[in-house]
Amino acid sequence: MKKINIEKVKPLIEIAIKEDLGTGDLTSELFGKNNKITKAHIVSREEIVVSGMDIAREILRQYNEKLKLKVLVKDGQSAHVGKRIATIEGPLCSMLSAERVVLNFIQRLSGIATTTRKYVRAIEGTKAKIYDTRKTTPGWRIPEKYAVRCGGGFNHRIGLYDGILIKDNHIAQLGKNFHIKLAKIIDKARKLKNVKFVAVEVDHVDDQLNYVLKIPGIDIVLLDNMGQWQLKHAVEMKNKMRTKAKKPLLEASGNINLKNVSAIAQCGIDRLAIGAITHSASAVDIGLDR
Repeated sequence: MKKINIEKVKPLIEIAIKEDLGTGDLTSELFGKNNKITKAHIVSREEIVVSGMDIAREILRQYNEKLKLKVLVKDGQSAHVGKRIATIEGPLCSMLSAERVVLNFIQRLSGIATTTRKYVRAIEGTKAKIYDTRKTTPGWRIPEKYAVRCGGGFNHRIGLYDGILIKDNHIAQLGKNFHIKLAKIIDKARKLKNVKFVAVEVDHVDDQLNYVLKIPGIDIVLLDNMGQWQLKHAVEMKNKMRTKAKKPLLEASGNINLKNVSAIAQCGIDRLAIGAITHSASAVDIGLDR
């Protein structure tokens, strides 16, 4: 699993600290500056997949370099109810000031990792893989996509700058005989640098997919908001037209949830792009116990 780039998350951490700490921790200051070295444990209060330990360490460092984090459950690993996932040691007042920001990050990211793992387990035994989308919390995209990886999922494009996704609204501009113009656009796209993939969205199997499959250079065909019979039809069409070719991969998206994800994966789809694993994941319940 690719580790998170903490440098890219530091601005977000700084905003969170400024938002919470402001001009100082008034409550802790009432008790005087207590520099007594103490220990506290971050404890899971439900079954979770852990994510955010490196971020927690950086948060503690920014509050007080004497605050140290000992990780007991690594990112991507599971923790049961009552499990100590990490220990914090350092000055008491600094620890209490940092507590909420640390927990906020771990709860949110572990929530995404836990939700992602549920989807990954639901499609075990199929060839499909779970991918995220750009439906992320503004400013949180890098850590949230990292949390998806912790849960066993995969990252789609990070933003508009690292992948080509020609959607239905783009194709609508091409008018009749869209495939002729689209082929020229795909050819231009293949010549761009630092592009992870070239994808094309298809709304209708019979009216569009048969044309798109004939265009070389497409890595992924996105099948948007299609029912299971349409997905199966798309898989059959691709297998007939592109018998030996691995690409384009077929990706389903839209209205996918834990109730139907297994059935959709069993249609023979290669990828499932699911916005819910980020935008609808609930924060998990963890706490700091002394």
